[in-house]
Amino acid sequence: MSGCLRGCVVVQSNVAHLVQQTVFDLQQIWRQTLYMASLTQIEHLLPELRAYALTICQGHHQDAEDLVQDAIERALRAGNRPVKLVELRPWIIRIVRNLHYDELRKRRVRREYSAAEKRLMGEASLKTNVDRDVLIRLAFEKLPAEKREILYLVDILEFKYADAAWVLDVPRGTVMSRVSRARAALLALVDGTDEDGDEEAGTEEFGKRGQHQRK
Repeated sequence: MSGCLRGCVVVQSNVAHLVQQTVFDLQQIWRQTLYMASLTQIEHLLPELRAYALTICQGHHQDAEDLVQDAIERALRAGNRPVKLVELRPWIIRIVRNLHYDELRKRRVRREYSAAEKRLMGEASLKTNVDRDVLIRLAFEKLPAEKREILYLVDILEFKYADAAWVLDVPRGTVMSRVSRARAALLALVDGTDEDGDEEAGTEEFGKRGQHQRK
């Protein structure tokens, strides 16, 4: 009798495993089907995407093409991708737009840093004999941890605002606000015009770290 019970248990276990495997296979097939369907829909939208990208890129064909490719890659990686074409269309257009303006902001940041570096080159001989790159690194170290973190993600690692927001688990607008404040604080430290108290706090933190290292 016990042998029959054991046999029944084995059969039930095998059936349960088979059911689980079947469900898993069906889920994989369904995901692949959705992926292929989305790819087909995106291909259908390609002319519109390229035309829109060309418009906001002011006629620069290569920039527009790169923008569309980046947007498609982002869309296909997204887990919340709309299934219906009528919903997918504005959703992916928004991705194109967001990527474009993220790139514009990064270019503006690079211009601002370039201008700041040129200004430092002219003033370095009056303020200090330390190389301008050292000045910027020292100023960076004086920043509070939150400001250093956001500058490292966005300006050094070149994370997009959306990616930095995902890493920090905060809204995208919060990232943009933190970046703006951190850049202003860094330039204020470099120029010696900090008005928000960040320089004092950062200097204290930097001084403590230096004392600890000397010990």
